Amino acid sequence: MDKFLWLVWVAGIIAIAIWAFGGRKRKRARALMEAGPLSEEDRGFLEDHFNLYRDFSDELRKRLEPIVQVLIAEKNFEACGDLEEVTREMKVVIMAQAALLLVGREHRLFSKLRTILLYPDAFTGGRGKTDDSDETVRLGESWESGSVILSWRSVQRGGEDEKDGRNVVIHEFAHQLDQENRHADGLPELENRQAIGNWAHAFSGAYEDFCKDLDAGRKTVMDPYGATNPAEFFAVATETFFEKAKKLQKDYPNLYEQLVKFYGLDPRAW
Repeated sequence: MDKFLWLVWVAGIIAIAIWAFGGRKRKRARALMEAGPLSEEDRGFLEDHFNLYRDFSDELRKRLEPIVQVLIAEKNFEACGDLEEVTREMKVVIMAQAALLLVGREHRLFSKLRTILLYPDAFTGGRGKTDDSDETVRLGESWESGSVILSWRSVQRGGEDEKDGRNVVIHEFAHQLDQENRHADGLPELENRQAIGNWAHAFSGAYEDFCKDLDAGRKTVMDPYGATNPAEFFAVATETFFEKAKKLQKDYPNLYEQLVKFYGLDPRAW
């Protein structure tokens, strides 16, 4: 009898978890359905500061804009350093670039992310805080605890130059996707074992080739910072995927194929 009651209790816990997950999924879908498009003013912000947006099809914009609206509504923004406030323009420009990572795939609206901390320019110190013991200059950071830190100047530069393969928003929000399964290791959540195997094979091969090219002094399509570790390689590969798609596909075809599957988009069409 005790064993039977224990089994009933376990089944109840599982049922509650499934119900809660389904409820969150329905809530996200309803929020996206009700969000609607961006205003003409918001679109003007993107025309000015997010050059890739100009190349998007009407269909892609239609899918992307509600995600932007919901992200702005659900996430907190904090002005840091000498920045007086985080304006609507800043929020739209940041979240449109972040939403690009979600628009073609099943997603949870960066479920672990709670706060975006924004500095006017590059910042120093551990985790974006002034720390005399750490004078490393940073343009962005992503924390597993639920925060992204950005430099507004770097956000502008990344969005306004869509061909240099560097975009701090895309980079840091790629880390957020990587961190959804608790570890920033270059292996984000994938649908099944086969997908994990295909990803590991393609990424490990590309990472090894990339590091060999750098050691040999050869020029690479990806920023050398990607050689730091697999997590940084994934973030740098994602930046390059969206901004130098044709070159990345030519140099690392297997890596590119996995990114197309993961993001549900093929930027070569842009």
